[in-house]
Amino acid sequence: MTTAAVVACGSRTGLLVPGDEGIGTLPPGDDDSGSMVIGGDDGGLDGHVVEPPRDALPPLDVSVPGDAFNSNSSCPDAGATLVYVVTEEFELMSFYPPTAAFTAIGALNCPTTTPSTPNMPVTPFSMAVNRSGIAFVLYNDGELFRVSTATAACQRTAFTSGQRGFASVFGMGFSRDAQDTGETLFVASGGTTPRLATINTTNFGLRIVGNLDPAVESPELTGTGAGDLFAFYATTGANPCDNINTGNCPDSAIGQIDKTTGRVTNQTVLFGQPQGTAWAFAFWGGDFYTFTAPDDGGTIVTRFNPTDGSSVVVAHRTDKIVGAGVSTCAPAQ
Repeated sequence: MTTAAVVACGSRTGLLVPGDEGIGTLPPGDDDSGSMVIGGDDGGLDGHVVEPPRDALPPLDVSVPGDAFNSNSSCPDAGATLVYVVTEEFELMSFYPPTAAFTAIGALNCPTTTPSTPNMPVTPFSMAVNRSGIAFVLYNDGELFRVSTATAACQRTAFTSGQRGFASVFGMGFSRDAQDTGETLFVASGGTTPRLATINTTNFGLRIVGNLDPAVESPELTGTGAGDLFAFYATTGANPCDNINTGNCPDSAIGQIDKTTGRVTNQTVLFGQPQGTAWAFAFWGGDFYTFTAPDDGGTIVTRFNPTDGSSVVVAHRTDKIVGAGVSTCAPAQ
């Protein structure tokens, strides 16, 4: 999202918009030990170790999908899924995590109804991708479009902005349903009372789940084939920070969300990793990938490993990624 971004991955088939004949292509191919030493020639103040602030919530607990690679499941090409991203400059791309390679798909030309002006440009804001490879791209005027991950062809959906008083812009991510093999599109808002909701992608009705607790501001979402839902949001230490209205939030965090209540049950803080003016988020291969613009001059792609707590920058771009989408068929490890 621009001044807020999104998350998720998609199948390489990319057959989304009726009439598309193409398919997506597969591209080729800090010490988080819990303490830090500060100052002094040997890295310490007289050699003493300073403990960083501890998270108030337990750390992330990432489940492994039970049948993501089962031949009887709806994920026959689970190991070949890609992350899809969209930029503020309207470019749709795939991202292949093992090589950190981006592949251009095409430029979005969605039929927006809001006039775009130099002072108020209408641009992509967030994105989610379902397991069939259909991308849902939200623009910053609240319009939601259905986009082909094969060709970038775009169709308007029947979604009406502002349903049930929900914010017009939000983060998005699909998560597998607990009771069957389907999946649900979850959305999370910012504002005075950030909330979690779902959107039915058949009739595009919105249902409120509940308030996000604590009130994390304008999170991006990503889900998994195990049914988990995660949020990426700005913090100051372990405390939520309003990155849109106040800015200068020095840290960020990944939180695990209870899909039935909106409560943040687990959290890991990414100290010294601010979101900046745009952020997106995806889960792939057991790792989280964050797309941030901390200096407002481009995108930094960082891989976070929830098992050992390591964060590694894997790519830099000069454009600004504002949305990412991940299929619930994405590999879990």
